[in-house]
Amino acid sequence: MSRQVDRFDAAVVGAGIIGLAHAYELARRGRSVVVVERSARAHGASIRNFGMVWPIGQPSGDRLGLAMRSSETWSQIIDQAGLWCDRAGSLHLAYQDDEARVLQEFTESAHARDDYSKQLLKPAEVAQLAPRVRPEGLLCGLHSQSELGVDPREALPRVAQWLANAHGVQFRFGCLATGFDNQVLKTSSGPMGAETLFVCSGSDLQTLYPESLATAGLVPCKLQMMRAVLDGFPHQSFGPMLASGLTLRHYPAFRDCPSLPALCERLDREVPELGRLGIHILVSQTRDGELTLGDSHEYGDAIDPFDKPEIDDLILRRLDTFLDTTGLTITSRWHGLYVKHLTEPYVVLKPAPGVVAVTGLGGAGMTLSFGLAERVVQEFFQSAGV
Repeated sequence: MSRQVDRFDAAVVGAGIIGLAHAYELARRGRSVVVVERSARAHGASIRNFGMVWPIGQPSGDRLGLAMRSSETWSQIIDQAGLWCDRAGSLHLAYQDDEARVLQEFTESAHARDDYSKQLLKPAEVAQLAPRVRPEGLLCGLHSQSELGVDPREALPRVAQWLANAHGVQFRFGCLATGFDNQVLKTSSGPMGAETLFVCSGSDLQTLYPESLATAGLVPCKLQMMRAVLDGFPHQSFGPMLASGLTLRHYPAFRDCPSLPALCERLDREVPELGRLGIHILVSQTRDGELTLGDSHEYGDAIDPFDKPEIDDLILRRLDTFLDTTGLTITSRWHGLYVKHLTEPYVVLKPAPGVVAVTGLGGAGMTLSFGLAERVVQEFFQSAGV
């Protein structure tokens, strides 16, 4: 006798943050959903990051709107799933005149009209918010209250469990999806019926629909990161998540600031290795007080499986320019790998009837996934006349 095939309204391939966001959007619309994940648990880029929901890094307009919508959804899920969350916001620090000018221009730009709270702070005000920030030479800091911090290692499995308990989403971990035809998803655990398929398989561009994904202009990016403990802050709030002047050239939110080109030129002249390795410095904190530090960006042919100690050393030396790192002890080191499009913020493809593939969010997965998933699912069902 043939085994009965489990049937669902929708299948999602990938239990990273993009896959979980699509499972949530489908389930809250009343669809029965199964999430198929090739690993025993999600262990890709979605748990190898800062855990930052970072609207301030997105350019004004549509992408900022998606980020703010994602932040709203994150807040709801955080409350409903009982997740730990750092709501202290973000703090961009300026120690050079050109960095201060960019922050001033940013506050006066279109972003100033966007619907979230931010304020340019004097050094004394920064010291009150972030007591371990170095006061020597500090010119100002931009504090935004729109950013959220979660611990991705905790949040991803907890969100999956909440989706299962609260929304009936079924998960098949350790299960490799190999094909989809006639509303049947072929997997290593046997076939599953699904009317629609959402492929959210991260950096895997070869297993499903490689003829579409592998030619979509996506490039891999490797990031080196660390966690550390800091004397005096084992279980205390560190203050807002921190960003250095290097970050101003990394995120597109700042690209229209008139002083940014001069800032980039100075950085390339003074510290060219930071630009070559795509290093900028962010700091976030976990529930138990650990600091997440990073990161670097190596693309395409520059990627190899071996981490570079010099990258970690550069990150730590640059960190010491704005943070009192006395008593800093590294507790873990790792690298992550994601794919991104060099000109577009994400890639959404329809490689076959009833199939949508979503990938290429780069380092903005935590920030954009829920807003993007809402749009993708809504547009898919509208086009299908459902």
